Amino acid sequence: MTVFVVSLFLPKTVYFKLPDSLASERHRKRPLLSKKQQRPPLDVRPSLFPHPANTPPRTPTEEDEAAIGDELFLNEDGLRVQNVSDDEEYRAPTDKESPKWGGRLNQPKSRAHTPPPASLIDHARTVEKAKQLGRQGVFQPRTSRSDSHDRVFANANWRIVNADQGNGGLRNAAEAAARDGDAGEYIWVGTLGMPTDALEGTQQKEDINDRLATEFNMFPVFCADKDFDGHYLHFCKQILWPVFHYQIPDNPKSKAYEDHSWQFYVNLNQAFADKIVKNWKRGDTIWVHDYHLLLVPGMVRKKLPDAKIGLFLHVAFPSSEVFRCLAVRKELLEGMLGANLIGFQIHEYARHFLQTCSRILAVEATPEGVQLEDRFVNVMDHAIGIDPSSIDAHRQDEEVLRWTAIMKERYKGKKIIVARDKLDLVRGVRQKLLSYELFLNKNPSWRDQVVLIQVALSTSERTDLDAAVGDIVTRVNSNWANLAYQPLVYLKQDIPYPQYLALLSIADALMITSQREGMNLTSHEFIHCQDGKYSDAKHGSLILSEFTGTASLFGNKELSVNPWSYRQCSDAIKRAIEMSEEEKATRWTALREIISHHTGGNWFKSFLESLDKVYDEQHSHDQTSVPRLNLTNLGQRYSKSQNRLFILDLEGTLIPYGPMNEIIPMNPQRTLSILNDLLDDPRNTVFVMSGRMPDELDRLFRLVPNLGLIAENGCFVKNSMKSRWIEMADRQKVAAWKGSVRPILQYYLERTPGSDIEDRNCSLIFHYKHAEDYANAERQANDWTGHINESCENERVHASQLDGCVAVEPLDWTKETAATQVYEGMKKDAAASNKSPVDFLIVIGDGREDEKVFKWANSLNDNGEVKDVVTVSLGNRNTEATSTLTQGVSGVLVTLQKLATLS
Repeated sequence: MTVFVVSLFLPKTVYFKLPDSLASERHRKRPLLSKKQQRPPLDVRPSLFPHPANTPPRTPTEEDEAAIGDELFLNEDGLRVQNVSDDEEYRAPTDKESPKWGGRLNQPKSRAHTPPPASLIDHARTVEKAKQLGRQGVFQPRTSRSDSHDRVFANANWRIVNADQGNGGLRNAAEAAARDGDAGEYIWVGTLGMPTDALEGTQQKEDINDRLATEFNMFPVFCADKDFDGHYLHFCKQILWPVFHYQIPDNPKSKAYEDHSWQFYVNLNQAFADKIVKNWKRGDTIWVHDYHLLLVPGMVRKKLPDAKIGLFLHVAFPSSEVFRCLAVRKELLEGMLGANLIGFQIHEYARHFLQTCSRILAVEATPEGVQLEDRFVNVMDHAIGIDPSSIDAHRQDEEVLRWTAIMKERYKGKKIIVARDKLDLVRGVRQKLLSYELFLNKNPSWRDQVVLIQVALSTSERTDLDAAVGDIVTRVNSNWANLAYQPLVYLKQDIPYPQYLALLSIADALMITSQREGMNLTSHEFIHCQDGKYSDAKHGSLILSEFTGTASLFGNKELSVNPWSYRQCSDAIKRAIEMSEEEKATRWTALREIISHHTGGNWFKSFLESLDKVYDEQHSHDQTSVPRLNLTNLGQRYSKSQNRLFILDLEGTLIPYGPMNEIIPMNPQRTLSILNDLLDDPRNTVFVMSGRMPDELDRLFRLVPNLGLIAENGCFVKNSMKSRWIEMADRQKVAAWKGSVRPILQYYLERTPGSDIEDRNCSLIFHYKHAEDYANAERQANDWTGHINESCENERVHASQLDGCVAVEPLDWTKETAATQVYEGMKKDAAASNKSPVDFLIVIGDGREDEKVFKWANSLNDNGEVKDVVTVSLGNRNTEATSTLTQGVSGVLVTLQKLATLS
C-alpha cells in the first residue's frame, strides 16, 4: 500500500547555479576582512544630472552580499546573522509559512501579474490616469524580467535541497513514522515552492520531475505561476487564513481578492487532483493536508469513487457564524466531504465543522461524522505533536551548545521570557508586548531582572501592526533600558535553528498570546527542551492563550490567559517567574507526559489506522455491498429458533410514510392481520417502534392486544400483554431542555407564517410544511437546526431536519435504548422461567434513526449473545443493516406473512 501525502509544498525544492552568481555561496561562513581591505565602491546609477555625484548610490542587493564583508551585517557576538537556508541545521521544523515564493535569486521569478484592483471603478480610473501620463511622456518603470532571464534556467545546473517552506510539523511526523517503521511506503505530492513557468517546455522540467520521483519519492505538481500566486498569496492568505482564524476580511481589497482568486484556487486544487488520479493504484491511500487543498478530496472522489481519502486540517476551524461569511462556503464544504475521514486538531474544531455542515448543507451531522445521501463521512480529532528524538539529536549539536553557553552568559542573573511568532494580527504580538509593558509598570522590582526576547517572523508587507509593535518596543526600551539592561529584545527576523533550540533551553518562561491558532508546536518544543539536560534552567513556565488548540490539550497545566486581558497576561508573567520550584516541576511533569503521548509519529500512524478502519466500515455499509434479503435462508433460520424477537419500524416500514402531525386516515388492515398472525405463535414477541405519541399507537393497534410498542422514538415502552406505558425519559430533564429550546422555536414561529409547534411528551416538532413561503422556511430550517444544536449542546438534545419539519429530541432516550430495555427484559424473564434465551432477532426499518438499532442488534450477534440476528434496511443509502429489501412496505409485509405461515 502506498500513501500519497498531499501538501502544498514538497519537503524538497530546487536551487539553480546561475552564471556569475554567488547565490549558492551566500550562506557560507566567511572570515572578516582585514583592516587593509576596503569595501568595494558602490555602483553609481545612470543619471540625467550633469554631475553623477548628485545621484544616490544604488542600494546593495543580495547579489552584492559576497562583496560586503565588514561589520555591517554582524551581530553583537561577532557572528554573522544567518537566514534560514537549505541546510538542515537551519530549518526550524515547525515553520508553516515562507514569503520567499518567487523571490529567490537562484530560482525563477514569477510571471504572475499584479494583484487584482480593489474595484472595477478604481481600475478604470487607474487606466485612464495611466493613459494621461503616457500622453505626457511619463511611463511606469517595467519591473518584469526579460526572456533571457527565463532562458538561463533551461541550461543552468541545479540541485535538490531541503525546502524551508511548508508544514514542518507534518514533515517531521512523516520522518518519525518512517523511522519507527510505521509509515509504510509514502509518496509526497506538492509544489516545488517556486515559480515554474520559466521551465515550461524544457528538458530541465522533465529531469527535475524524474529525479524527484525516482530518488525522493516525490511527485511535483507544476502549475501556472498566476494560478499559484492567485491561490496562495491572494485567496489563501487574504481570504481563508483570516476567516479560519476569526478575522473576517471586510474591505474592498479583500473582496476583490475573493472575486478574482477563487478560480485560481480551483485551478491549483485541480492540478493536484489530476496528479493524484494519474498515479493512483487500487489500494493506495490519499492523505490531503490543510486549508490550501480543501477541494482536492471532492475532485479526486469524482474521478475515483472507491479511493481511500483522508483530509487533515492543521489550522483552526471557525464556528458556523464565521464560516458562512465565505462566498464559496458550500463549495469548500462539499470539497472536504469528498474524504472518507476528516481530521481536526481538537474536538472544538470538529464540532464546529459538523455544525457548519448541518447548517449550510442541511445534512445530518452526528458526533461520528456527516451522513450524506449515498455515504457517510467520519470526523475525528487527534492533535499533532513534535518529534522528540529529532529534537534531542539537534540539541547535542556543537552549535546549539555554543549558543546555549553564549546566552547563559549574556543574560546571567536575569529571568528570560521568550516568544517566537509570525507578525500578523492572529498571533497577538501586540497584546503580548502591551501586557509586558503593564507588568513592568506594575512591578518596579522586576525591571532590571527580567528580559522578554520576542522573535517576530515578519511578513512581506509592512502593515499598521508592524508600526504599532515598533512603537511599543521603542516605548518600553526608552522607559526602562539603561547601559547595562534592555528589557525587551525585539528581533524582526527569524533565527537559525541552533539559536532557537538554545533559547528554548535557557528560558524561564515561554509566552504565547495567539488570538486563534490550531496546534502551537513551539509550546511542545519548549516543554521538551526544559528537561535540564543541556542547561541549568529547567521546568520553565508556559503562558498560553486559551484560544489555541494546544490549550485544550494541556488541561490547565499551563498558565492559561485571555490575550485581550492585559491585566491577566501581566499577572501571568509575574506568576510564571515567581512560581516555586515544586509547582513548576509538577506542572512540567504533567505537560511532558502529554507531549510524550501526542507525538508526531504517533499522530501520523494513528490517523492512517483510523482511515483504514473507517474506510472498511463505510464500504461494508455501502448499499451496493449489502446483499438482498434471502427469504429462503431467513425461513430456515426462523424455523430452527425457539425464542424470537421482532423489532419493526412503523412509518415507511409497516405502513406508508405520513407526516407525524397528521392522523393516519385508516386502519392498515393488512398490517394488523399479519402482526396478529405472527403473535399467534407463542415463541414470537413483536415490538413496533414509532415517533408517534403513546395514545396514537394505542388507537392504531387496539386490535392487536399482544403487541409491544415503543413510542416517541424510545421515550415510552409498553410491553406485550401490558396496558401501562413505561416512561423511559426523565421528566425533569425534558422540562429543562424544553425551557431552553421552546423560546428559540417561538422566535422562528413568529417569523414563519403558517407554521406551528407541536409539543409532545419528550420532543418538540416545528412544522413548516404549510408555511406561506415554504421555500424560504425550508432554507431557514437549516438556521433553526444549527441554532438549537449549537446553543443547546449541553442539554443533551439534537435537532434534525425532516420532511417539512424540524424535530428536537433527547439524545439519552432513543430507539436503541428502548430496544436494549426490551431485550434485557426478555433476557431476565427467560432466566426466571427457565426458558431458552432469545435466539432469533430481526430488526426492520427504513429511517436514519433505525441505524443505531441495527448496529446494536448486530453487536449482539458479534459477541455471541444471540445466535441469529437479521437486520433489514429499506432505504437506498449506506446502512448498518446486514441485508436490504427494495420493495418497500409491500416487501416487508410479504416477508412477515411468509414467516407467519412457517410457525
